[in-house]
Amino acid sequence: MFRKVLVANRGEIAVRVMRACEELNIGTVAVYSEADKDSGHVRYADEAYNVGPARAADSYLDHEAVIEAARKADADAIHPGYGFLAENAEFAGKVEDAEGITWVGPSSSAMESLGEKTKARTIMREADVPIVPGTTDPVTDPEEVKAFGEEHGYPIAIKAEGGGGGRGMKVVWEESEVEDQLESAQREGEAYFDNDSVYLERYLEQPRHIEVQILADEHGNVRHLGERDCSLQRRHQKVIEEGPSAALSDELREKIGEAARRGVAAADYTNAGTVEFLVEEEDREAGELLGPDANFYFLEVNTRIQVEHTVTEEITGYDIVKRQIQVAAGEEIDFAQDDVDIDGHAMEFRINAENAAEDFAPATGGTLETYDPPGGIGVRLDDALRQGDDLVTDYDSMIAKLVVWGEDRDECIERSLRALREYEIAGIPTIIPFHRLMLTDEEFVASTHTTKYLDEELDETRIEEAQEQWGGDTGDGAGDDEESVEREFTVEVNGKRFEVELEEHGAPAIPAGDVDVGGGQAERPQPGGGSSGGDELEGSGETVDAEMQGTILDVTVEVGDEVAAGDVLVVLEAMKMENDIVASKGGTVTEIAVEEDQSVDMGDTLVVLE
Repeated sequence: MFRKVLVANRGEIAVRVMRACEELNIGTVAVYSEADKDSGHVRYADEAYNVGPARAADSYLDHEAVIEAARKADADAIHPGYGFLAENAEFAGKVEDAEGITWVGPSSSAMESLGEKTKARTIMREADVPIVPGTTDPVTDPEEVKAFGEEHGYPIAIKAEGGGGGRGMKVVWEESEVEDQLESAQREGEAYFDNDSVYLERYLEQPRHIEVQILADEHGNVRHLGERDCSLQRRHQKVIEEGPSAALSDELREKIGEAARRGVAAADYTNAGTVEFLVEEEDREAGELLGPDANFYFLEVNTRIQVEHTVTEEITGYDIVKRQIQVAAGEEIDFAQDDVDIDGHAMEFRINAENAAEDFAPATGGTLETYDPPGGIGVRLDDALRQGDDLVTDYDSMIAKLVVWGEDRDECIERSLRALREYEIAGIPTIIPFHRLMLTDEEFVASTHTTKYLDEELDETRIEEAQEQWGGDTGDGAGDDEESVEREFTVEVNGKRFEVELEEHGAPAIPAGDVDVGGGQAERPQPGGGSSGGDELEGSGETVDAEMQGTILDVTVEVGDEVAAGDVLVVLEAMKMENDIVASKGGTVTEIAVEEDQSVDMGDTLVVLE
């Protein structure tokens, strides 16, 4: 077994992995960016190393910085969690090549085969796993998309090879949209996954999203741990996940599970993973299940632990993260497929720092003035928070996961309502009111919803009413304006963190000279997100400002361009989503204040129009 594991991630998933390590008597190492220097995963770890500034590309995504931290810590394994580098085959390969360090996950070759969607589709088709009609080679020319549309009809899904969770996916509803959506999907793929290759699929308009948890070892054992239903989604982002699915018959459940095992075995896959399927919904009466003849299609393989792995852990009793570590250490899976029993029902609620009544807008700042999570039988909290923490807005908006188990789905829903009522958070907005609404929603309770329900059918005024009724104190999103001085004697020696802290509010600033430690220099980190420019603008026209903190992906206009109301001026990446910043009225572009890859804060001026 390993001596020490570096967790190449942050927040709740980093703490989740560290807890598994602790139970296996393994030491833990955290990495952190300057924005995360006070975050929960840093507090929890045995050791912590700074790997760079707030921008993920310069810290959590920096291959060499992460591997160097592992070397400095003398860690003999790296666990990637999910997101960031978890599905990066190049990084996995570098870890495999690093002497004395083991990659906790599937091999880089398996990640490449299954992580790139066209290769995965080919493997699954050869393993007799049903796949959605689509391409098995990357697409680069708009004419290829148009030809696919002529053969299979619209709508078409254009998907990034390395994508997932709706990122890097664009839907083409008619031929006139082909060029713009192809370019957008390629751009997202390059920005988020360092891979601009895309492929095509027929877009299923009313599917359920069913995924199967897989565990495989290097001794040839492949097990599935049942399925999860992730059909409640907003813009392809999962919101509530549950297991087992309340819509599947046992016969269909078994067919899907065996298809997943077959496909993974064909790919010589090891460690944990998830095989995702789309199941076509049918007209059915209340209480009627989808039978064995229902159509289901392979969607993709997530070659990592999933956010919602907790659901499977609650209904099977298997600690999937521990099993990941044990498999990576060469141990054999010690249970047969027939030993896997599904006990009860579980749901996971993503606690995102967003305001659901404002189109799920992410919070732009704030402090957890109150943080009082629920408890009791069947209630689990995966988080990395404590009361008084400042919200870090440089990364994903999910701050915690509430997981609830019941003997059956009805009890799970009632217990979830109780837990959500108990969950008290003040100082930032969350989507807890939205979750409470969903647990009383007829479509969700009856389990007849599809992946399109939130985007196309739910009355948005109900979300607004829920937020008003249960939203509580969400703060102003600006954080505490009181001057805070950190008399923080945090020293990094060769990148390793040692800390002695003293924080005072309302105290005068401390004059500080340079502190030389081992030839380095201790400097106060810049605010998260880096510089947003600060140049004076000379234009006197209407300014178009950033609506949230993020990074500029694309500037679509030039000085002198004439634009109309609704025209896209800038593409801004925030919370891993691509956001078009549009002109509210027509005019002439007189100044452009930003450029590609620049970080901006909420309220920063992007473009001036006259």
